[in-house]
Amino acid sequence: MQFTRINDVTIHYRVVGAVAEKPVLVFINSLGTDFRIWRDLVLRLSGGFAIVLYDKRGHGLSDIGQVPYSIEDHATDLAGLLDRLAVKGAIVCGLSVGGLVAQSLCVRRPDLVHALVLSDTAHKIGTTEFWDARIAAIEAHGIEAIADGILERWFTAAFRRPENTAFAGYRNMLVRQPVPGYIGTCAAIRDADFTQAAGKIAVPVLCVVGEEDGSTPPDLVRSTAQLIPGASFEVICGAGHIPCVEQPEALTSVLRRFFRTVLPGENP
Repeated sequence: MQFTRINDVTIHYRVVGAVAEKPVLVFINSLGTDFRIWRDLVLRLSGGFAIVLYDKRGHGLSDIGQVPYSIEDHATDLAGLLDRLAVKGAIVCGLSVGGLVAQSLCVRRPDLVHALVLSDTAHKIGTTEFWDARIAAIEAHGIEAIADGILERWFTAAFRRPENTAFAGYRNMLVRQPVPGYIGTCAAIRDADFTQAAGKIAVPVLCVVGEEDGSTPPDLVRSTAQLIPGASFEVICGAGHIPCVEQPEALTSVLRRFFRTVLPGENP
C-alpha cells in the first residue's frame, strides 16, 4: 500500500507502471466506493499505460479530513498527488463524482490534463433537495438504511442477483465507507455546477454511460457531452452506473478507441 500526505490529509494511492516511461491514465472513483472498482480495467490497460489510482478523502483508506468538502477540495488533493508523482498531461478518467473532480482539475490545472473520460457523470448531478434529503437520511440512519436504493441505481437487475457474490462484495464496500466522508462528498456534489465551465473545456473528451444508469442516466450524460466542444458520447450496454465493474471488456474497447485518437503513435 502507498500513502502520502496532501493538504493535511493522508491519501491512499497506487501507481501501476513507471510514470516517466508511458502515457499516464488517472482513475477517480465514485461516491461510496474506493479505487478497487477499477481493477478489471487496470488488468486490461496496464501494459500500455502507467496508471494512478487513489482513494478520495473520506473514502477507502484515505483520511476523512475536514468536512463538508467541495469538489475543489477533491481536485486540489488530486493535483497535489499528481505533482508529487511528477505527472503532467494525463488522461483523467472520473466516474460520477470523480467526473466532477476531473472537470474541476481540468479547469484549475490544465497542465495536468491531456484528455478527459467522463464516465456516468454530468455537468451537474442532482438537486439541492435530493442531496440534502440523502444527507439527512444517512445522518439519521446510516448508509445501510438507504443502501438498497443506491445499489439499484448502481447496478442492473442481472448483476444484483442474490447468487452473485460480487454484488454482495460491492454492497459491503458501500456500507463500510466512513459516514462523514460520504456525506461530506454528498455536499460537494450538491454544490458543484460545471454547466458554464463545460463549454470552455479545450481537451479531447469522451462521455460514456451505462445504458441502465439510474444515477446519471444516458440523456443527462449526453447533455453534458453536448455542452463540451467536440466531446464524443458512448453508451455501454448491459451496465448501470458503474460500467467498469459490470462491463469492463466493453468499456475497455470504447476507451481504447478514444485513446488512439488522443495518443497518436501510441498503441494503448
